Amino acid sequence: MTAFNTLPLKPALLASVETLGYTEMTPVQAQSLPPMLAGRDVIAQAQTGSGKTAAFGLSLLQSIDVDTIRLQALVLCPTRELADQVSKALRKLAANIPNVKLLTLCGGMPLGPQLASLSHDPHIVVGTPGRVQEHLKRGSLHGGGIKVLVLDEADRMLDMGFSEAIDDIIGRIAKHHQTLLFSATYPEEIRAVSQRVQTDPVVVTVDTPAEQKPAIEQQFIEVEPAQKLDALAQLLAGERGQHALVFCNMRKDVDAVAQELDRRGYSALALHGDMEQRDRDEVLVRFANKSCNVLVATDVAARGLDIAALPLVLCYDVAHDPDTHTHRIGRTGRAGETGLAITLCTPRERPKAANIEEAGGVPLSWRTLKVAPPRGKTLQLAPMKTLVIDAGRQDKLRPGDILGALTGDAGLDAKDIGKIDVFATRAYVAIGRALATKALERLRAGRIKGRNFRVRPLG
Repeated sequence: MTAFNTLPLKPALLASVETLGYTEMTPVQAQSLPPMLAGRDVIAQAQTGSGKTAAFGLSLLQSIDVDTIRLQALVLCPTRELADQVSKALRKLAANIPNVKLLTLCGGMPLGPQLASLSHDPHIVVGTPGRVQEHLKRGSLHGGGIKVLVLDEADRMLDMGFSEAIDDIIGRIAKHHQTLLFSATYPEEIRAVSQRVQTDPVVVTVDTPAEQKPAIEQQFIEVEPAQKLDALAQLLAGERGQHALVFCNMRKDVDAVAQELDRRGYSALALHGDMEQRDRDEVLVRFANKSCNVLVATDVAARGLDIAALPLVLCYDVAHDPDTHTHRIGRTGRAGETGLAITLCTPRERPKAANIEEAGGVPLSWRTLKVAPPRGKTLQLAPMKTLVIDAGRQDKLRPGDILGALTGDAGLDAKDIGKIDVFATRAYVAIGRALATKALERLRAGRIKGRNFRVRPLG
């Protein structure tokens, strides 16, 4: 049986599962949840989008004793973006369990507010290894009561050099705990980590059936370095360029490409690790809610980016290794959608393309592109605009409150309102471009949940 109600889950968790519309377990959930709920260590090979977050989320929430005010579950993620995504998923699963305290602790954020939040122990922490290690060393985070440790996307954490930090963290938390290790790939390094940190783990390997494999069409285009920007702009002007993710290998190129696209009239934003966390959050919000058409990013910054219907991925540079290339193109063709992945390849990058071909075991599909110089400025406006409300979860603000204010006193139709994202101290709502000014005026003049909040346009 693969129905969630066949599992020995708390009624509150089954209610959350039902609210979220989950009925049948995915293969990774069906194989990993029974041993996890039985307290076994598990190592699971699972791709993004396989349902792994719900799997370990349900398991750790099942083990939490809300009446005991101490840290009981720790989830380590390779990037801030993935940690935020996991935190949101866990909050949704915990929606029917009163008084669960979950904190997200990542580098790049000021320590002060994190220390203030840690004045009372949370039940769950989701974070990046460096910052979690720092809090454990300072004594602001107490690991003695941890029952469950989750290593999410463990292969990427090793790639990013977090191996020593993870070992140090494990040495600072309760000796007897359950360890759940999830990884998209299963190389020797991951097996070695499992042998070091797990006890008799249940091994779960899920092969994606052919009919569920992402429907991604791949194309490689050889271009001269001087033609790269013109080729990129030309491809973005095509029918799939209305919502596209562009990968660059270097942070400086991310900024340069995004600025040049913006100068040419494209709605483009940059995303990389040198940016402040709030700026990164806002860029991701705008791209996900279609207030921005093109996101130009480094590989690390795009980890955790989960957009179901992303029609086009463009690699401005060839990835340094085949695994990174696979992660890049896997951003498109998700959730049953078809996707196109195009890689621009200069003659000097041909050896890297050959490595990708060898690793994939099938010939690359090369096509020619007649690169034409730009004909003036292209005006490619995003369909939505984002409004920022200076209030969030701390003010008990929910998406429904914002939707109600817009469709009530503001008089907008629900179809003109896009994605609503509520963070701790602020909220973002996407409005159809033509109605954004009207919505802003109405929200400023009216009230949300009976209160006046500052509202401003973003970008």
